[in-house]
Amino acid sequence: MANPQETDAVILVGGRGTRLRPLTVNTPKPMLPTANYPFLQHLLARIKAAGITHVVLGTSFKAEVFEEYFGDGSDLGLEIEYVVEEEALGTGGAIRNVYDKLRHDNVMVFNGDVLGDTDLNAILHTHEEKDADLTMHLVRVSDPRAFGCVPTDKDGRVLEFLEKTEDPPTDQVNAGCYVFRRELIEEIPADRVVSVERESFPKFLSDGRKVYGHVDVSYWRDMGRPDDFVHGSSDLVRGVAHSPLLEGRTGEALVDDSAGVAGGVILLGGTAVGRGAEIGPGCRIDGSVIFDGATIEPGATIKDSIIAAGSRIGANARIVDCVIGEGAQIGARCELQGGMRIWPGVMIPDNGVRFSSDA
Repeated sequence: MANPQETDAVILVGGRGTRLRPLTVNTPKPMLPTANYPFLQHLLARIKAAGITHVVLGTSFKAEVFEEYFGDGSDLGLEIEYVVEEEALGTGGAIRNVYDKLRHDNVMVFNGDVLGDTDLNAILHTHEEKDADLTMHLVRVSDPRAFGCVPTDKDGRVLEFLEKTEDPPTDQVNAGCYVFRRELIEEIPADRVVSVERESFPKFLSDGRKVYGHVDVSYWRDMGRPDDFVHGSSDLVRGVAHSPLLEGRTGEALVDDSAGVAGGVILLGGTAVGRGAEIGPGCRIDGSVIFDGATIEPGATIKDSIIAAGSRIGANARIVDCVIGEGAQIGARCELQGGMRIWPGVMIPDNGVRFSSDA
């Protein structure tokens, strides 16, 4: 198997996270609390567990936040370097942009939006076994119509890259994790926008490069939308998705030691409660993510929702399938549902009126 210590890890974390607004107004998506850790930290822990130690983060939006939090990576047992993308370069351009930081012949590239649970060493093994120029992690999904499909032959060699179609010929989809030969990355045009999926990969095929798929049915979720973010955090808390950070601590809820949870509170469905959060008596919180410093007053019900840092939910309020932005205040007895997004600092008075995005 390819030696993981002779493999670079590259993580693309430059996106603006627009589908998760308002949570990403002030915070890059990979730094949002997910099962009480920044989302990116779960991936870094998996990379470390696989034996890879050199990591390059391709950053752009609020790039300084990553380095302020992770530093040189030594606290995590890693060596982390940073490359800032001054202008959006697309997925291929972002990969090419980190080329000068690469040290090894094998480069494992990760899409920073994806929560995954595949065996990284198994992908490296496939790459080595096939003597591949590029190995793609392909995951089998029950409904591939929502994704681009990647058919392979009986030996695992990639045949083509297909756009979304109503009648896909395979259930194998691109899972956003690749192993490149470093020389292949050098071939990607520099200093311009390049889509690795639409431009680079098809070119590699037409040039006769050895492109293989590593196919499995491991856990995989794009964390780009609020419902996926909520369910991904819940799956980590419950152990449905594995993270080395949560060994021996999975269950119905994960509560930071500094949070205050009153008697009679019901926490279930993989709920995560962050640092300094306060939850009053009689609350029921199901499958939700409560960020640091949020306050939930007595008797509130919260389900499948994200309550951002410093926000306050009034007594006996009912919040279902919503995103509550930083510092927002929701009055007592309010009902919010149907995918509503409350922006930072918004105040909704105590009035018991039902609000819904469908209204």
